[in-house]
Amino acid sequence: MTTPSGTGPLAGLRVVELAGLAPAPFGCMVLADLGADVIQVHKPGSVQTIPGDFLGRGRRSIAIDTRKPEGAELVLGLVERSDVLIEGFRPGVTERLGIGPAQCLARNPRLVYGRMTGWGQDGPLADRAGHDINYIAVAGALEPLGQAGGPPSFPINLLGDFGGGGLLLALGVLAALYERERSGRGQVVDAAMVDGAALLTTFLHGMRSAGMWSGGRGENMLDGGVPFYDVYEAADGKYVAIGALEEKFYADLVRVLGLEDAPSRNDPANWPELRERIAAAVKTRPRDEWADLARDTDACLAPVLTPAEAARHPYNEARSTFVDVSGSRHPAPAPRFDRTPAAVPTAPVPAGTNTGEVLADMGVADARIMELRRSGVIG
Repeated sequence: MTTPSGTGPLAGLRVVELAGLAPAPFGCMVLADLGADVIQVHKPGSVQTIPGDFLGRGRRSIAIDTRKPEGAELVLGLVERSDVLIEGFRPGVTERLGIGPAQCLARNPRLVYGRMTGWGQDGPLADRAGHDINYIAVAGALEPLGQAGGPPSFPINLLGDFGGGGLLLALGVLAALYERERSGRGQVVDAAMVDGAALLTTFLHGMRSAGMWSGGRGENMLDGGVPFYDVYEAADGKYVAIGALEEKFYADLVRVLGLEDAPSRNDPANWPELRERIAAAVKTRPRDEWADLARDTDACLAPVLTPAEAARHPYNEARSTFVDVSGSRHPAPAPRFDRTPAAVPTAPVPAGTNTGEVLADMGVADARIMELRRSGVIG
């Protein structure tokens, strides 16, 4: 089976993705961005759950009814010719379909089988439903977030689904592929969002252990508890982010804000007054004017941008942090590579677009493809 010529450090790697929602597609998007040939397996008749979902970019798509034995056999045929399979169902679903780890590794012992769940493949909650907010709650990543005196504030679904989920899944798959170079054998990667979100709190646990994170929510150095690491409203109702932790950076900040006469920050008793002084100063100018004043300094003051504004910001434009994909602005592939740079991703395609092409490439005869289509096994 041939692999489309691509660019990026993962060019030549083939991944079979059993299509799902959010975290596993994000992990597969990262692999596709870096050059892997990712083939999404959708159910016949599938439509995008989220219109315009960018997570499906850079893939080929085939439509197979995996509930039918003939469909499961087609997936196993793909597995024989692939390096990785990724699925994001509840534990036991792919086993019942006949495309679980045992069945797939029997057909291809070098296969890396990536499994993305919230609670993991075992444990007392493995069979229960959940979403990002539930996983980061149990991981201990939600409780510390928010302002002092208020409830925990959840950061959209970035920590569980994408940071602790899809990104750690992609890392686990790559680690298993590296190990395969020595052993010649594949293995199962159990990527659980609770595990990943807990891993993201490692620094916080270290701070607590060292006695440097002893306050409640919003009362510590990196959660808004100090006035020189916080978000402030500007004159136009927009916000600036201030992170002047080090003395030399704070010295630049007070010069930019015109607060050279402010009380010393070294005495926590002065922090309430200092916070009021900073807030009052920031309210005297619009957000972008503050950004201009701080641009050539180390004041660690940055404008808080909306996602749409970020795509147009001069810094991001200079770095091509966002790219045009069929008329839409997408975050660009990351990280960057000097010898094997990633290409601009292709736009997501409708489910099943490449079914005939992929099956023909597997050696399935045209007549058989037509028969499978008539019987509803493929779409």
